[in-house]
Amino acid sequence: MQIQMVTFSEAKEGNAPGEWQDGACGGVVSDGTATPRRARFVVLDGATGAYDAVRWVDQLVRSFAPQAGSGGPRLESAAMRAWFAEMQDQWAGGVRDFDSIIEERKFAEVGSFATMLGFEIDGLDGPEPYWRAVALGDTVLFHVRAGRLIAVFPPLGPDDFGTLPDGVHTSRASLDRMTERLLFGGGVLEAGDFLFAATDAMAQWILRTIVRDEAKVWDTLTTLAHPDVFARLVEDQRREQNSAKRMKNDDVTLMRLRLLAGQPAFLLACR
Repeated sequence: MQIQMVTFSEAKEGNAPGEWQDGACGGVVSDGTATPRRARFVVLDGATGAYDAVRWVDQLVRSFAPQAGSGGPRLESAAMRAWFAEMQDQWAGGVRDFDSIIEERKFAEVGSFATMLGFEIDGLDGPEPYWRAVALGDTVLFHVRAGRLIAVFPPLGPDDFGTLPDGVHTSRASLDRMTERLLFGGGVLEAGDFLFAATDAMAQWILRTIVRDEAKVWDTLTTLAHPDVFARLVEDQRREQNSAKRMKNDDVTLMRLRLLAGQPAFLLACR
């Protein structure tokens, strides 16, 4: 099995592209064999108002993604807790030049925060690959087969998106809560299946829209072929006149993976 991957993103309306505070990356985990067996992916949503969310998200992406060399933390509770602590220590130990006392206090008292979805596809060298995932917060994985939704992880509904989701925080005092709130999931994959990883604004829009016309949603998202088309889709949905259908004005990220049999290459895209 091979994986075809593309990541689309759009900054909050009114912000420049460089102010996008999400993060996404993925790739094959090298085991020294000619045929890769496992791939790993991560999507994060940095919190608006947090201290330097872009840098926190970048640190988490670089450590979790397979390019880190070690393959990142195992997707189980104890390993994730140790990784959280390592990330917090790295954040706290960084040397910073603050522009003001206010900025320094924000770093110390508010810190930074991001929702997180990390997942792996294993068994790529066999007949029955599968995905397994870990999540904190409202960045969501959708498993789609033949135009039908197979699984949503975390198992959220369209009304489950609030202003205070769980996530990965820089504060050591949050370590126990983060570990307790971790969610784990998984499922079996077939050739032709799609996995979509979406940050909260896109995830909530998907969940709202599939209630009305599931086939149209997946047809739209599985055939997206250019960032400009994605940008127009996001712009149109943000301006939807019906507030119950409108996409929230927030940074938007959508990672799309398709499992294929007998394809020649793995496409890697990071942002």
